[in-house]
Amino acid sequence: MLGFARLFAIVCGLLLIAIGAWLATYGNEGEAILVVAGLLTGLFGAIMIGALAFERMRYDSAAAEPPGPAASSGGDPAGDLDPRFRPTFEVFIDPASGKTTRVFVDTGTGERRYRVEA
Repeated sequence: MLGFARLFAIVCGLLLIAIGAWLATYGNEGEAILVVAGLLTGLFGAIMIGALAFERMRYDSAAAEPPGPAASSGGDPAGDLDPRFRPTFEVFIDPASGKTTRVFVDTGTGERRYRVEA
C-alpha cells in the first residue's frame, strides 16, 4: 500500500478506536446499546490497524525475489512451462532486470507465470 494511503488508514483506525472508547464510556451512563456500538467501533478500528501491520505487498520480479541458480528473472523455475500455460499479449519490461517479460496464463485456474522473452 502506498505511504499516504497507509498513513490515512492508520489515522482512520485510531480515530475509530477513540470514537469507540468515547461511545463505550458514554454508554456506561445507562445506554447499553452505546456500549455495544462503542466496542464494535473500537474493534473495527483495531482490526484495520492490525490488517495494516500484517499486510504484505509484493511484486513478482527479480527485485522482490532474486533468482536462485535454477530460476529465471521472473522467479519461475528455469526450463519448459507446463503445457497448460498459454502466452498472452501482455509483455512488459521488468523494472529490476530491464528485460522484456511475457505473461503466460493457465486459463483453467487463472494462474500466471512470467518468462523473459528470448
